[in-house]
Amino acid sequence: MKKIIVLSLGGSLVIPNKVNVEFLEQFRRVLIKNSQRYKFVVVCGGGQTSRNYIEGLEKQKISPAKKQSLQSFLGISSTRLNARFMTYFFGKDANKGMPHDMKDVYDYLIKNDIVFCGALRYAKNQTSDATAARLAHYFNTIFINLTNVKGVYDKNPKKFRSAKFIPEISHSDFYKMANKTAFHPGQHFVLDQTAAKIIKEYNIPTYILGDSPKELDNLLNRRHFVGSVIG
Repeated sequence: MKKIIVLSLGGSLVIPNKVNVEFLEQFRRVLIKNSQRYKFVVVCGGGQTSRNYIEGLEKQKISPAKKQSLQSFLGISSTRLNARFMTYFFGKDANKGMPHDMKDVYDYLIKNDIVFCGALRYAKNQTSDATAARLAHYFNTIFINLTNVKGVYDKNPKKFRSAKFIPEISHSDFYKMANKTAFHPGQHFVLDQTAAKIIKEYNIPTYILGDSPKELDNLLNRRHFVGSVIG
């Protein structure tokens, strides 16, 4: 089997407000071009779609524990909806069904060079990033996260102009950064706390890239790229 690459595709890149067709067409070209050398597992995030549903439950009279559980299920469903859309968008070049566990992903990879999935199973305090990190460990490969910022920053660059870009950071330092805030469904940080723990525990080489498919192509072909390296 070709070398497997695990990608986490942020929902904010799939459908920020409406489907981001221009980005996705470029993304499709890069993956199909590089599928001559690699097989890709693309784990889709829920993005604004999941946050809209999550916020819709926020003020309802539901116990806090039950509410967070329901919000997490809504997030999972949103990731699978985005993954289903991506399989349609890629047509014959991607899997037809929707994987629900790691063995499903493996089985689909036997027949397909590009496999899309959302979060595989419910697990407390994690997003689709953790699913992607677990898959990277399962397949003993690198983990690439595509998000709406160009890499890791010391604070949210969408809110703070003074945010400093961090091109390289250790697993331990990134884990500390990820755990500065408590988990909540629909959170915005580049990787969730569980994903940060997994990549640290298993020493998984991790790359955070922005919304330019060109940088992904550069990374896959071992050229200079703009992004952050964790590890």
